[in-house]
Amino acid sequence: MDTISHGDHLTQLRRRTVLFPINCYLVDEDDGLTLVDTGLAGSAPAILTAALAESSTPIRRIALTHVHMDHAGSLDALHAALPDAEIIVSAREARMLARDFTLDASEPQVKVRGGWPVCTTRPTRTVAPGERIGSLEVVAAPGHTPGQVAFLDTRNGTLIAGDALSTHFGIAVAGVSRALFPFVAMGTWHKPTALATAKELRGLNPARLAVGHDHVLTQPEAAMDKAIAEATQRFGMQAAHGA
Repeated sequence: MDTISHGDHLTQLRRRTVLFPINCYLVDEDDGLTLVDTGLAGSAPAILTAALAESSTPIRRIALTHVHMDHAGSLDALHAALPDAEIIVSAREARMLARDFTLDASEPQVKVRGGWPVCTTRPTRTVAPGERIGSLEVVAAPGHTPGQVAFLDTRNGTLIAGDALSTHFGIAVAGVSRALFPFVAMGTWHKPTALATAKELRGLNPARLAVGHDHVLTQPEAAMDKAIAEATQRFGMQAAHGA
């Protein structure tokens, strides 16, 4: 697992798999570390080793952007190793962690997609947009899944966006497929919602964009604009052809 520092508070943990890289993040807080996402099953030993190497303080809390298997796959193992750590999930996504895939009446009636782990761990805290997890503000980021959230570090403008966007083989909004990296698109629930989310996240003017797959971008505004323009064009063309 690669360990890459970004600024004073963010450490990227990047696991290279056969198909694509998968990121988790350590966020340094005054009382310890927040781990954002847990990667695939089997990632726990490397995450724990990296956390010990990066900080003398422990992982105090585990916060999930969403609960697809490449983001929550090691949750049970980490909870077993860190029984006192908070487990934090959005209230909407917590239902899918419990394998309840029903949709609310107010949501687009499109079947959720992607791979979902079987987890016995349940949140010790659920959060809604606008709440805080230490220095991180919870931001709504639905589209890839109904309950995905992003986390904005209020100290420095770093945005941890889950799979709302990806940077593997070029930046893309969730739902936009790359020939060599179709997987985020394949797992995206509702493309118009994903595009609306990307626009909302761009409106935050993040100083740094940290995503679920591959590179972290500094000063990402121009790249986000490009991704939004591509998604707008592609999704419009798909709608015109009944896709």
